[in-house]
Amino acid sequence: MNEAEINPEIAEISARLERTNELLQRMLAEVAKTPSTHAIFVDAGYVYAAAGLLVSGTEDRRSFDLDAEGLIEAFIDKARIIFADSRLLRVYWYDGARRRIHTAEQQSIAELPDVKVRLGNLNANNQQKGVDSLIRTDLESLARHRAISDAALVGGDEDLVSAVEAAQGYGARVHLWGIEASDGRNQAEPLLWEVDSQRTFDLDFWKPYVTRRPVTTYEHEGDPPPSRDQVRFIGAQIAATWLVERGRGAVGELLPGMPYLPGPVDQDLLIEAEKMLQRSLRGHSVLRRALRDGFWQHLQSQY
Repeated sequence: MNEAEINPEIAEISARLERTNELLQRMLAEVAKTPSTHAIFVDAGYVYAAAGLLVSGTEDRRSFDLDAEGLIEAFIDKARIIFADSRLLRVYWYDGARRRIHTAEQQSIAELPDVKVRLGNLNANNQQKGVDSLIRTDLESLARHRAISDAALVGGDEDLVSAVEAAQGYGARVHLWGIEASDGRNQAEPLLWEVDSQRTFDLDFWKPYVTRRPVTTYEHEGDPPPSRDQVRFIGAQIAATWLVERGRGAVGELLPGMPYLPGPVDQDLLIEAEKMLQRSLRGHSVLRRALRDGFWQHLQSQY
C-alpha cells in the first residue's frame, strides 16, 4: 500500500500543487509572449532652452525654429534601437501655454501619430507651471498599471526626481536623455543619480532640427523716429491687450516689481511694440523707457 492510499490528504495536496504549477507555467508562457513597452516623455521647455542654446546660441524661442515633427521621429528611431525588443506606447510632449490653450505649433504636434501633448500653464514671466507634476502623474500611472516597462525621459529639472522614483517604485526603468551643454551641465545631478541610465545627444544630433530665424529690422532710411507720446501710447495698448489675452491675474503679478519688468516680459513688450511701430527701438533708451511708462500707466489704472 502506497503513502497516498494511507493518507488521502497527501494525495489531494499533491494534485493541487500540480494544478498550481501548471497554471504558473501557463502564466509565464503568456508573459514571455507579451512584448515590453516603452514611452518617451519630453519636457519641451528643456528641449527649447538647451537645444536652442547649443545650436543657435540663445534660449529665446522667438529667435529660432524647432522642427518638432522631425525631432519626435528621431526620438522614436533612437528608442527603437535602444529598446530593440520593445514596442512604443506613445510620445508625451509637455509644454506650457497661456490658460492651457494650444498654440498653432502645439496643435500641429498634437495631431502627429503616437503623440500626446500635455500642457501646463505659462505665467506672465513666460515660465512653465505644472509641467513637472504632469510628467509625474503620467509616469506613475503608466508604471502602476504595467503599461510600460521602460521610460525615456528628456528633461533636466531636479523636480523630476520624484517622478522617476514613483515610476521605479512600480518596477519601470527610467532612462534620462539629455542635450549636450557647451559649458557645464544642463541636467540636475540628483536627477542623474536617480535614473537607471543616461545618454547625452550631441550638437550633430540637434543641428537638423534647430534653425536660427533671420533678424528682422524695421528701420527705414530717412524716416523720423516716433515721438515719446506715440511710444507711450503703444505701451498702453500692449498692456490692454495683454490683460485680455493673458488674464488680469497673470499680468497683475507684475505690479510688485514696478518699475522693473522681468527680462522675458520686457523682451515681449519690445518685440510687440516694434511690430506695431514697424520700427526698431533697439538703441533708443529714451523711447524704451517711454514704452515701459505707457505699459505701467495703463496697468496701474486697471488696479
